[in-house]
Amino acid sequence: MKTLRIGTGAGFAGDRIEPAVELVRDGDLDYLVFECLAERTIALAQQARMGNPDAGYDPLLERRMRAVLPICREKGVRIISNMGAANPYAAAQKTLVVARELGLSGLRVAAVTGDDVLSVLDPETFHIDDAGCLLGAFDRKLVSANAYLGAGPIVEALASGADVILTGRAADPAMFLAPQIYEFGWEMDDWTRLGRGTLVGHLLECGGQITGGYFADPGFKDVPDLARLGFPLAEIDANGQAVITKVKGTGGFVTAATCKEQLLYEVHDPAAYLQPDVIADFSGVTVSEIGPDRVAIAGGDGKPRTGKLKVSIGYVDSCIGEGQISYAGPGAHERGHLALDILKERIGLAGIDCQELRGELIGVDAVLGSGAVDQSGCVPEVRVRFVGRTNNISDAARIGEEVESLYLNGPAAGGGVTKSAREIIAIVSGLLPEKAVKTTVEILEA
Repeated sequence: MKTLRIGTGAGFAGDRIEPAVELVRDGDLDYLVFECLAERTIALAQQARMGNPDAGYDPLLERRMRAVLPICREKGVRIISNMGAANPYAAAQKTLVVARELGLSGLRVAAVTGDDVLSVLDPETFHIDDAGCLLGAFDRKLVSANAYLGAGPIVEALASGADVILTGRAADPAMFLAPQIYEFGWEMDDWTRLGRGTLVGHLLECGGQITGGYFADPGFKDVPDLARLGFPLAEIDANGQAVITKVKGTGGFVTAATCKEQLLYEVHDPAAYLQPDVIADFSGVTVSEIGPDRVAIAGGDGKPRTGKLKVSIGYVDSCIGEGQISYAGPGAHERGHLALDILKERIGLAGIDCQELRGELIGVDAVLGSGAVDQSGCVPEVRVRFVGRTNNISDAARIGEEVESLYLNGPAAGGGVTKSAREIIAIVSGLLPEKAVKTTVEILEA
């Protein structure tokens, strides 16, 4: 294969679906990669699985598969995704259900597992770098512990003939690196090519961020047709050099500037970007516009991997209670401030134990619409937001109740109350020897 074409179907869990369909339909792809896990996403997925053993995968998996599977099957495009989240096997089973309902027989779906290492971690030896202590001394309720897998098990799944590969926590660039390793026959110690393949993955992993989304800043960095933003694809040669582009006619653009912003995104040391497969070196990369929406990426290198995997540990940090209420018309600003003063005092009188409180007035046109500010500059409306952090969910719920009580016990004419209470999942991390992680690849067939 002289040129490999890989497209990004999603850059986060809630991303749009239409650009992925455009890529498969019009992008002449070989692979479509959905990157859908942020740091906390998998911990939240683990929570969902605790409540339902058949849950824990990406909520949009079914919709995405229904949208792209028929076209991918027709065009021979293979799908790689971490939409398996906390439950890759259940995600694979759901994908098979969708395939059967769509009449797609013979579809091979791989579930890659092994990233869940909560039971593997030794409380007496595993060090939590962020907390500066051993796991056994960490006094918070643990929800999850997931290691960032490399490209190896995905390559194994491709070699087994999988049409769709669903993983849990895998390093984002690894999902794009794996098809390059497989298609070009790269060795797993070809550090230069692995570094370049990781570079391509890093550029593609955030989807629309490199085609003008997030980049846009009106008056400074204007981007056309953002409502129809196209997602990126890379044309890659056997040495790992690539051209970043997008489907013709879609919104946004691909420029040297968008690529440079993405190149630097979340990279602590460009000369030593630590990944499960390689220490990538981006320091010698060049970025050149070679045509409209076509940017050539050259250079890149790599060094031997560390032999350790990052582990993200999700835990229940605290609870958040929140309430909001609006005031509009003459004196809205003053009534909003009075509401905040009342709420601050009420927290003490009601005996609600809060570690942290925040009160603010947001918005100037949520009730009366745009253009409502008069010539005098008076604020015609405000939205009061009052938030507290607590140790338990019952105290958190009481904060919203206090905001609701302002209907009849606070300033005049408040309305539109909303309230919520939820656990806050936080993340700490550490390093685990890769030899302690055992991955499995299971192939299911429709």
